[in-house]
Amino acid sequence: MERLKAFFKNDRFAAAAGIELVSAAPGQAVARMQLAPLHRNALGTTQGGAIFTLADFAFAVACNSHGTMAVAVNVSITFLKAAVAGLLTAEAREISRNSRLGSYTVTVTDETGAVVALFQGLAYRKTEALPL
Repeated sequence: MERLKAFFKNDRFAAAAGIELVSAAPGQAVARMQLAPLHRNALGTTQGGAIFTLADFAFAVACNSHGTMAVAVNVSITFLKAAVAGLLTAEAREISRNSRLGSYTVTVTDETGAVVALFQGLAYRKTEALPL
């Protein structure tokens, strides 16, 4: 999985947001993001796009973890709790996978373990190998 981690270091948007890949295994990934003032919206809470980016990154790692290129075809997120400061963690898990599609859930939690958001993603699995 070290090659997968190295590949995802090329995700410059995630890096700019301060997202760190903690772990990756077939069909799963854990990423985290230390919240900073740049993540806040006008209300002073974490901007939904920042939370979405964290969840989407974990999803991308999980759905590409089998070594085949995969891209999102449909995703949705439900925000359940405001986050203001601290560390957010996104844990992606594969629900099902076949030769063309993969379904994943991502749970985003805060430092207390409270669920901040739930993300569901459907990935289209290409035939090309991931360039690791």
